[in-house]
Amino acid sequence: MSTETPTVGRPRAFDEETVLGRAAEVFWRHGYEGASLSALTSAMGINRPSLYATFGNKEQLFQRAFARYHETQVTSARAVLEQPTAYAAIEAFLRSSADGLTAGDHPAGCLSIQGGLACSPENTRISEILAAGRAAIESALEERLSRAAEEGDLPNGMDPRALARFVMALSEGHAVHAAAGASREDLQASVDIALRAIALHS
Repeated sequence: MSTETPTVGRPRAFDEETVLGRAAEVFWRHGYEGASLSALTSAMGINRPSLYATFGNKEQLFQRAFARYHETQVTSARAVLEQPTAYAAIEAFLRSSADGLTAGDHPAGCLSIQGGLACSPENTRISEILAAGRAAIESALEERLSRAAEEGDLPNGMDPRALARFVMALSEGHAVHAAAGASREDLQASVDIALRAIALHS
């Protein structure tokens, strides 16, 4: 009877969370369709067999990278929305968003926008994933504003859903401008104007 110790598979030489973050940056900079497998594996520091074995195909990799990114975004959004008034919650959301869109530790803009600005029909699923991610943030906004309406903290007749859509549309527009080179100061100036407009109707 053999007494040799059975061999075990070689442990992975990379941390999945770390390489997912690197993949997210590639998708962020180039979009889903523009992110080549060569660019992804180079940024992630792994070879193609390791990518396929660990994450599946390119779409599955994107889903996991975006899920990781999105969880952070939703958590952050819910935190900044926990302000004592609806106005303060909107201000905190927009200012935090403007800061995040222009931060220097990641590509400018937002992965949920940049990841799928242009997707061919065969990649409709990617556009749907990104749209669902944006809808989740909007739902968090609507939930907070609906609570404000119940507390009498919104003007009579103000529709929480429509207000959430307005705030989200402004944030998404800022993402596009940030990706095109707009500065933090540019976006914060836009937030100032939006807040004045909201205040006129409060």
